[in-house]
Amino acid sequence: MTTTPAANVDLLRGLYQLLTDGDIDQAAEHLTEDFVANQPGRPEPTIGRDPWKQGTQYMLAAFPDLKVTIDDIFGHEDKVVVRLHFDGTHQGPFVDIPPTQRRVTFRSLELYRIKDGKVAEEWVAPDTMDLMRQLTA
Repeated sequence: MTTTPAANVDLLRGLYQLLTDGDIDQAAEHLTEDFVANQPGRPEPTIGRDPWKQGTQYMLAAFPDLKVTIDDIFGHEDKVVVRLHFDGTHQGPFVDIPPTQRRVTFRSLELYRIKDGKVAEEWVAPDTMDLMRQLTA
């Protein structure tokens, strides 16, 4: 199944909306079963929907009102690039930091590979330095 860049962009817009809505299970349906996540600080990628769901649940437990806003998005062939930012309130533990009740905003630049109408791989570069600065200031 071949998809168009416009359809791939729509796929990512839908995925981010589901994340904002907190619907992790439905969002995971937008991923291939062998989805590959490439993340900073990890020597090897994680494989599969379950690790992605666990990471997403962890973020939503720490920031239950997390909102995703797309600042720029474009597709080319089987890739989609997204520049976005996250807004939320730190209401649960996050990397050994107890809840601070602080509002935080941090950015990310993300690249996705689409296969057969689903997200097959991601490379994410969140600004975790800025997030940690806000949580520990």
